[in-house]
Amino acid sequence: MAQISRRTFLKLAPVLPLLKVTWPQLAQTPEQALQAANAPNVLVLVFDTLSARHVSLYGYQRETTPNLARFAERATVFHNHHAAANFTSPGTSSILTGTYPWSHRAFHLHGIVNDEYINRNVFTALPDYYHKIAYTHNLLVFSLLHQFRGSIDQLKKTRDLCLADNQLADRLFYGDYSDAFWAEWLFLRGGATPPSSLFLSMFDRLRRFDTKRQVTEAYGDMFPRGIPNLHSLFFVLEDAIDWIKEQVLLTPQPFFSYFHLLPPHEPYTTRKDFVDIFADGWQPPEKPILFGSEGKPQRFLNRQRREYDEYLAYTDSEFGRLLDALEQSGVLDNTYLILTSDHGELFERGIRGHVTQTLYEPLLHVPLLISRPGQKERVDVFERTSCVDLLPTIMKITGQPVPDWTEGQVLPTFGDGDEERNGRFLYALEAKSNPKQAPLQKATMAIVADQYKLVRYFGYKPGQDLYEMYDLQTDPEEMNNIFETKSAIANELKAQLAQKLEQVNRPFAAT
Repeated sequence: MAQISRRTFLKLAPVLPLLKVTWPQLAQTPEQALQAANAPNVLVLVFDTLSARHVSLYGYQRETTPNLARFAERATVFHNHHAAANFTSPGTSSILTGTYPWSHRAFHLHGIVNDEYINRNVFTALPDYYHKIAYTHNLLVFSLLHQFRGSIDQLKKTRDLCLADNQLADRLFYGDYSDAFWAEWLFLRGGATPPSSLFLSMFDRLRRFDTKRQVTEAYGDMFPRGIPNLHSLFFVLEDAIDWIKEQVLLTPQPFFSYFHLLPPHEPYTTRKDFVDIFADGWQPPEKPILFGSEGKPQRFLNRQRREYDEYLAYTDSEFGRLLDALEQSGVLDNTYLILTSDHGELFERGIRGHVTQTLYEPLLHVPLLISRPGQKERVDVFERTSCVDLLPTIMKITGQPVPDWTEGQVLPTFGDGDEERNGRFLYALEAKSNPKQAPLQKATMAIVADQYKLVRYFGYKPGQDLYEMYDLQTDPEEMNNIFETKSAIANELKAQLAQKLEQVNRPFAAT
């Protein structure tokens, strides 16, 4: 196909939406056009805060995810997949960049990646003939997508699929979205400190109260525990699912789509038909408290767990509705559907949630299911994998070279079969209290090798490091800390973790 000038493209621009044609498609060489014609679509679906430890597909005793189990029958199911962090900003950044938090440095609340990763992410790594589209409910994720907006053809604003939101700054300062959002949060709502403006803070509270009242009047019967929301932003999952169904049919092909939906993230405000479906009286065993307890009583944690499970069941039902539409439309015949999460959730050891200094398995063990185009049978993979493996895998399945800056590997069954996996180490990091452009001196690091997981807490108390080690094969619930009793293995992993820490701190040694 002959190339056209940008002037000609601009003349044709008004009619292009009717033809579903974009500038990169018109500017393709014959070789590029052939590649594009044979390229598969990729649909990445991230459900925020979805812990594999609460998914019935993986053996959880409550039937939380029947639709995920239905999808598994036509997908590759990864049973030991790990997030790289325990909350949104670093976990999502690792998915999108294929690097660990110590590299991309988005390890703070509302963190964003270092400048070099604006051009080192899945959107920039894919060729221009892919139509790239993204949406998220989560404003922390939108900060990251906003950084990558130059490589995203269609970045839908969070508020576009919300019932109401009270954010102001980004409407005026969209080009500086992250700074504007954070400034507004500190100035009006105080963040972790008292607000700077008492008058504006009171005005904002009244405005948010009125918004909540209006939304509750309209949707309160449907959501008796409260309307799904975060950061005073209200939404219903149904609207996002309906929009995604439309996009996969209307978006120019081949497409790469990244949809990051907030449920089952707190608050656990499930739809009325899922309220109390797990009022079964089940009480999971209490676990040892070794570090980071918030002092939450077990009775409270059990109640929160039940409400999370019921919210998860609602989320699963909406995924089922999307799956039905994808199957009926035939989209999956030429589309890789990837379902995963950025991190999990914790209801144990006195801790509720995920904004914690700990890295227990309910926080790190997340689902990963990938359906190949036209796949009809289930494949199970039990090797331990990491979220940093997603970007290399996406490159592989789209016929692109894996960038040398990634820290992951192509996932098992998706590569050429000759990837070196023996002796591989997986990592996770929590460092929200550490300065961004400085060596890691106050953090929690985890290393996983085969069945063993070592966790190191350092910098929280001067001169005092704490360690935990678990055999995830024989003790998946992490009940028994074997750091002292398995000293040979512990010392080996401890040395490897120290070596990795020294390596990742080296570029910041002069800071």
